[in-house]
Amino acid sequence: MPVEEAGQRLDKWLWAARLFKTRSLAAAAIDGGHVWCNGQRVKPARRVRPGDRLRLRKGPYEMEIEVLGLCAQRRPAVEAQALYRESEASRRAREALAEQRRMAAAQAPSRRPDKQGRRRLQRIKRGQG
Repeated sequence: MPVEEAGQRLDKWLWAARLFKTRSLAAAAIDGGHVWCNGQRVKPARRVRPGDRLRLRKGPYEMEIEVLGLCAQRRPAVEAQALYRESEASRRAREALAEQRRMAAAQAPSRRPDKQGRRRLQRIKRGQG
């Protein structure tokens, strides 16, 4: 029976679509409740078919995607991106959050002071300049 008709395991599809680096990471995300299919919480063995809508969370980012195709093997990234389509609202929200995080990181102190910086701080604290 062809893969298209029977569907494909969700954890294997997430791995083949390059949304997760390994199948075990995909399965852990599904078990942790970070992946929903058609509005329902699912298990890793759930069969996905073209037309299914997935909502997944990776770190602070959340994506809403539609399954366009299935692939039994992990293929190059260009081919993997053809397996799904992210909704426009999801893409805009993800990019806005990424920009917001970049701005916050730029305003935060970058790192601990080095030896010269520590001595400068010690002089300031002692009142020497």
